[in-house]
Amino acid sequence: MAQSRPTPAPAGAPTPASVVSKAVIRAARHLGLTNAAVADILGLSEPTVSRLAAGTYALDPAGKPYELALLLIRLFRGLDAMVGGEEAPMRAWMRSPNLALAGIPADQVRSVSGLVEAVAYVDAARARL
Repeated sequence: MAQSRPTPAPAGAPTPASVVSKAVIRAARHLGLTNAAVADILGLSEPTVSRLAAGTYALDPAGKPYELALLLIRLFRGLDAMVGGEEAPMRAWMRSPNLALAGIPADQVRSVSGLVEAVAYVDAARARL
């Protein structure tokens, strides 16, 4: 019996790094996060985030910023599902004090622990729906 081999991606196909890089910028924009906030969240410099937004830089799948980007995307996707794709409620949630998170989510997600807590909170809230 012959083993199947993975089929190589066609030339020009998007890579996981390019997909995540584009998605994290899109998520940040929908959540109302500035480049400075994204830089804090991902542990990158503002100029690097600007290059990321311009599409001239891609996150390294082996790096921590990539992992943090996946968490931010997960936060966005959870909120997006909860509010039916409406941007205004997502942004309002990010800017409003949250007793469970002990602060304003947009500020809390600038630390790794705050981002993880916000994702867990949204995941738990979605589970109740």
